[in-house]
Amino acid sequence: MASFKTYLAESYNELMHKVSWPTWKELQSSAIVVLISALLLSLIVFLMDFIFGVQNMSNNGFWKGMLGFIYKLIGS
Repeated sequence: MASFKTYLAESYNELMHKVSWPTWKELQSSAIVVLISALLLSLIVFLMDFIFGVQNMSNNGFWKGMLGFIYKLIGS
């Protein structure tokens, strides 16, 4: 039990005195970069899915998307 208390005390000491925490402004700018990157990546994936899906439309005009394209490759 003493080693667990030591662990907690050392962890607290390290988090409060040795860790370099980002400022609020740095944290906001990092969050904006992550948000823009995620939106850009999701847009790229959507466009790829849409382009391959249009090429892989079924006879009734139903858009199958990327998964339909993969199934068509595997099935052929």
